[in-house]
Amino acid sequence: MRRPIIAGNWKMNKNIAETKALVSELIPLVKDAEAEVVICTPYTDLYTAVELTKGTNISVGAENVHWAESGAFTGEISASMLTEIGVKYVIIGHSERRQYFGETDETVNKRVIAALNAGLKVIVCVGETLEEKEAGKTEDVVTTQTIAAFKDVSSDKIDDIVVAYEPVWAIGTGRTATADDANATIKVIRDTLAKVFCPACSEKIRIQYGGSMNPKNAHDLMAQPEIDGGLIGGASLKAVDFSMVVKY
Repeated sequence: MRRPIIAGNWKMNKNIAETKALVSELIPLVKDAEAEVVICTPYTDLYTAVELTKGTNISVGAENVHWAESGAFTGEISASMLTEIGVKYVIIGHSERRQYFGETDETVNKRVIAALNAGLKVIVCVGETLEEKEAGKTEDVVTTQTIAAFKDVSSDKIDDIVVAYEPVWAIGTGRTATADDANATIKVIRDTLAKVFCPACSEKIRIQYGGSMNPKNAHDLMAQPEIDGGLIGGASLKAVDFSMVVKY
């Protein structure tokens, strides 16, 4: 059985004071959760989040990481900088990084390898745009992105890998894939992982749904056999809402 994992992606929200308030409210709400709980915060909030969650069942993740260990990469953060302060997870290849900041399948792969080699657990995002969905290319897109993301990644890293299927057209729009459609696409991703690694490996890797999951639809989505969790955007910015998704 794959343990469910619910991860909050705060995006560019919350200053340090707001982080303290949100995390302090969240801790007692999710302390008995069966699912693994992760909060992914902006860089400036990471240290505060790590300190506040010590001794709790909440892990902290970053929203991006660079592939180089150090160097002339102004504005970037390396994997060792994250592990040094106690960060456990990192989101890689989010559609907003691909759309606004030039992330490609190749750079996603480089970040994945660097993060895993540094001991981070990765949440790797794949998903199609509205145009690709309407053109019937969903399966091709998620297959291509999945294969590219894990090029040259060893199967001994599978315990540190989470994949998030996030249809781009459903992120922040309030639109959500139906539970059946999300499950079907995640099955395609799992079948692809079986070819990239091995069939038994793919059965161990947790795959989240990441397109406007919220307290109202979390139960139906999480009831699907292929869906192992959620990458939560807007609903992760309110402790009560996020805890309701965690407990789905």
